[in-house]
Amino acid sequence: MSMGGFKKQLNKASQRINEKMFSEKGTEIEEEYRELEKKTDSTQDVVTKLLDKSKDLLQPNPASRGKMSARAAMGKISGKPQDLRYPHIEGQMGDVMIRGSAELGEDSEFGVALRQCGSTFKDLADLREQLEFNVQQNFVEPLTMLLNKDLKEIAHHRKKMEGRRLDYDAKRRKQAKGGNVTDVEINIAQEKFEESKELAEMGMGNLLDADVEQVSQLAAMVDALVELHRESERLLEGLAGELHTQVDIAGSRPRTTRTPRARTERSSVRRQPVDSDDEPTPQAAPRRGGGGSADRPHATALYDFEPENDGELGFNEGDTIYLTERIDENWLQGELNGQSGFFPTNYVDVIVDV
Repeated sequence: MSMGGFKKQLNKASQRINEKMFSEKGTEIEEEYRELEKKTDSTQDVVTKLLDKSKDLLQPNPASRGKMSARAAMGKISGKPQDLRYPHIEGQMGDVMIRGSAELGEDSEFGVALRQCGSTFKDLADLREQLEFNVQQNFVEPLTMLLNKDLKEIAHHRKKMEGRRLDYDAKRRKQAKGGNVTDVEINIAQEKFEESKELAEMGMGNLLDADVEQVSQLAAMVDALVELHRESERLLEGLAGELHTQVDIAGSRPRTTRTPRARTERSSVRRQPVDSDDEPTPQAAPRRGGGGSADRPHATALYDFEPENDGELGFNEGDTIYLTERIDENWLQGELNGQSGFFPTNYVDVIVDV
């Protein structure tokens, strides 16, 4: 920064301090402009919150989202592509049902019903994925662009306008106190201030005048939800009809009477008790020393963790996991019983951090 630029920043900082601490009045900004600022700030606030809550709507389980982030990070490190599809609970239940059906077989009423339910639940998971795609494309991405482009550009003009306003007021204050500031310098500063104010005002006005675009984006999200619930209702009603029909048919069939097999006579020979004096008392195994392991980065498992994906490390409550790397705020990597993998931070109590 040049000496002239440094002095300019110093004068603006001095002007800001005088206004905040000594109640010195700067250039008055019209109420209409301040109202535009308030509505623009409100728009930015609600868009930010909507984008945050959209994650919960589309991917409700934060632990699963954390695993996806960890897999994405691991994929970048290893250079291997990872499956980043969100595991919807309907699909997981469908998998459990289909596996149960295969184990029970077609001669089991329960097995047949599980196969029907599993197929329908897999279809429900597909609908959730379609909802995710539609809302992402027609709601999340346009709002993200609004936040990162239009609102960011408006914020830039507002910040520039405020800086130029401070520079203009600082020059006027300095001239009023007999400083070496010419009228030409003040006029130039005023022109720059008014130019930035006009750009900021135009940007905010255009944003608020075109807010019907955000209404259109909300409508697209609601349409996607309507389609999800309509198709889900159709699938579930069809499944319910099949299950009730199966119950009626099974209820009309005569029940099979099963008789227990005759018991074979047990041997009357009884085992003689063993004299306790004849058996040696088992010796307790010596406990292994820590070997300095208390200083090694480690954590204690608070709950059981069952791995669901490649690369995850499973453990039971109370296990001691030795830590090798902190992937991010939600995931750690460690070792247990000669195996290595990553696991969620909130499942363990970190004793010595990595």
